[in-house]
Amino acid sequence: MKQAIATISRLAQRNFLALLVLFFALSGSSYAAYATVTKLLPKNSVGSAQVINGSLQKVDLSKKTTAALRGVPGPQGPQGAAGPAGSAGPQGPTGDTGAPGAPGQQGAQGSPGLSGPAAARSGPGAAALTTLDSAGDAGSFTSATTGADGLGLISYYDNTNHDLKVAHCDNVACTSASKSTLDSAGDVGLFSSVTIGADGLGLISYDDTTNTDLKVAHCDNVACTSATKSTLDSTGDVGTYTSVTFGADGLGLISYYDFGGNNTNNLKVAHCDNTACTSATKSTLDSTGDVGTYASATVGMDGRGLISYYDFTNHDLKIAHCDNTLCTTATLSTLDSAGDVGQRTSVTVGTDGRGLISYYDVTNHDLKVAHCNNIACTTASPSTLDSAGDAGGFSSVTIGGDGLGLIGYYYSNVFGGLKVAHCNDTACASASASPVDGGLLGLYTSATIGADGLGLISYYDDTNANLKVAHCANTFCVAYFRRR
Repeated sequence: MKQAIATISRLAQRNFLALLVLFFALSGSSYAAYATVTKLLPKNSVGSAQVINGSLQKVDLSKKTTAALRGVPGPQGPQGAAGPAGSAGPQGPTGDTGAPGAPGQQGAQGSPGLSGPAAARSGPGAAALTTLDSAGDAGSFTSATTGADGLGLISYYDNTNHDLKVAHCDNVACTSASKSTLDSAGDVGLFSSVTIGADGLGLISYDDTTNTDLKVAHCDNVACTSATKSTLDSTGDVGTYTSVTFGADGLGLISYYDFGGNNTNNLKVAHCDNTACTSATKSTLDSTGDVGTYASATVGMDGRGLISYYDFTNHDLKIAHCDNTLCTTATLSTLDSAGDVGQRTSVTVGTDGRGLISYYDVTNHDLKVAHCNNIACTTASPSTLDSAGDAGGFSSVTIGGDGLGLIGYYYSNVFGGLKVAHCNDTACASASASPVDGGLLGLYTSATIGADGLGLISYYDDTNANLKVAHCANTFCVAYFRRR
């Protein structure tokens, strides 16, 4: 019995290991998983064959192995929206100046300019006198300027038909002209004044006597064969003694007289709202007594209006210097109060940038000028230019081709006529006066300078009731002048 038990024990010990192996083999992968968790294998002892797909995690791999793993790059995604712009960086230092570039091609030759100022050297002669309109009674209240085409443009009143007319010169000397009626609606055209606007077309201010209004005519073309008419002021009896100039802002500025009556007559201005002046901003500049007759307007060196006029209450020459471009207000100054002075005024600006004003001394029957002492013309130096007989009525001043004042005016000595005074210096402290046309003529004179640098003067021939012009033969407008 003991021997049998011993034999069984030996057999059991011998087969235990085999049975154990058989047990775990039959149990599948459970042991492998259990062994992996519970027992670490030696380093580098696991190969691809021992690894079950999906069993390894990132923590099971070394950093070096993880870094070495790279898949195939996927397609590039769409571009994202641009981010906001960053703040500008500090400005870099200025670079060196580059070398000059190669000269460009020479441009095309420009159109010829107007002739420069010079005394005519074509031989001695007198001023050319021409009758431009003799159809009925025509030619009073003339105003002359030089158009964009270099030819004279003259506005005037047709006394027979009570119309506003213009004459466009056919040549520089204005020996003939094309005439056109611009306004015939009622009694219109007195106190006309013409200038050239920023568009190169004529702008004419005048009185509508029928409606007692201030009107303007804006020429439709350079020759002014027709015009667009507009009423600017109809508040009361307005529109006499008009004078139009071209402002620094490219718009018209018109001075005129407001006849209020009962010694409440005022100096007014209308500043055009557009180039054609279909409307305007109106302002009263002086209302101290009866003021504003014989007004004349220009633009000073500072770009502001300068208006000379007569103070009927005090019988003085006055001037208004606009405080702004629109001329809504002005600084008023009395320039001459010695006797009854200041009628028939005309103002321009000399080469020294100061105003020069011609006017009539009623007390002494003389032609006088006042040369402004400053741009605003708060004071002036008056001078008597012609005291031979009754001289100085209907004066008109401009600056000649030599830079000196040239004044056309009426004188009455025996038969009277048209005279011209040529200033001897910029201040016009003295002048050389010469008769141009004799007879009962020279009223309503208006002087301008033509494209040839010579004076062109329009005036009324009262004897024949005609419109006439005088084209000076030389800068001084002296008959038969010549240099040796």
